[in-house]
Amino acid sequence: MSPARSRLLAFTSLGITAALGLTACSTGQESTSGAAPIAPVSGKVSITYLQKQGDQEYFVGEAGGAKAKAAELGVDLKVVNLGNDANKTVSEVQAAIAQKSNGLIVVVPDPAVGPQVVQTAKDGKVALLTSDDQICTTGPAPASCGKDQLVPRIGFSGEQMGGEVGKRAAEEYRKAGWNPADTRIISAWKQDVTVCGDRVKAAKAAFNSTVQGVQNIDVATDNTPTGAQDKVAATVTANPGVKHWVVWGCNDENVQGAVTALQNANVSPDDIDGVGLGAYLACKDWKSGKPSGMKAALFINGKDVGALAVQTMYDKLKNGKEMPAEAFAPTKMVDAATWQTAGVSCG
Repeated sequence: MSPARSRLLAFTSLGITAALGLTACSTGQESTSGAAPIAPVSGKVSITYLQKQGDQEYFVGEAGGAKAKAAELGVDLKVVNLGNDANKTVSEVQAAIAQKSNGLIVVVPDPAVGPQVVQTAKDGKVALLTSDDQICTTGPAPASCGKDQLVPRIGFSGEQMGGEVGKRAAEEYRKAGWNPADTRIISAWKQDVTVCGDRVKAAKAAFNSTVQGVQNIDVATDNTPTGAQDKVAATVTANPGVKHWVVWGCNDENVQGAVTALQNANVSPDDIDGVGLGAYLACKDWKSGKPSGMKAALFINGKDVGALAVQTMYDKLKNGKEMPAEAFAPTKMVDAATWQTAGVSCG
């Protein structure tokens, strides 16, 4: 689930830009997991893409991008929805290996299963790549893991993305002319997901670089709209004197849940400065035409990540090209006036 995002680049499949890390991970997962080098595949490449929350809009797009790239490359691709079940991650990894997949791309529901996933892939002699969220080869917490112990990852840069969110939130705050004394910031995220922490930390830094004196409240969530809504509702009750709220989080789910909780507490949309991360839920508020506390969102295109992940794994398996430590897809800030022309898909 994760969380380095300044870009304003066009979202086209040809516009994906890879920001390649230069750590020891750049030699692929063999350098970190101790696995023997993966021999190039002579026949058809088989890849299994295992995703958490596979029915979420972003991950649906990611699967679509992966399937399109697989069809283009002639890859046999299977996509598996892990939901939020960490135990299912390990069993599905084992099943994919038993079904002779050459490579595994994984978005883990819980980073704690990382070492077991790495060991299982190593024992099965298959290539391993993560997308979106990081996993560590030696421990359950990627944040406490050395860079040379992280499995190669395709996704977005947490620092860049969070910086853009914080910057836009500060712009909206200044435009509204609010007083710091009766304003609070809600930072909502699942606190054991490294990329989420990266995003929130960067958002705080970017906001505080131009706006001072606004108190922040960290809210631990499960990264779902209902989870965020419940936790933020309690936060609002505990802070009755606050008139204005700035909201950001790890993803659109956190921000939409927070905005819903605030509006249910009779806070006017005009008194909410919510900046989402994803735009796949924010756009639904804008599409309705009703006033919303969701003022903007950073558009992250799952299709680009899925395509880049499959291309990266294919290059490894077919041509022996080492996987980068990290490769990033571009992002773009959108709002009610721009989301449609930016190409946001809003179901």
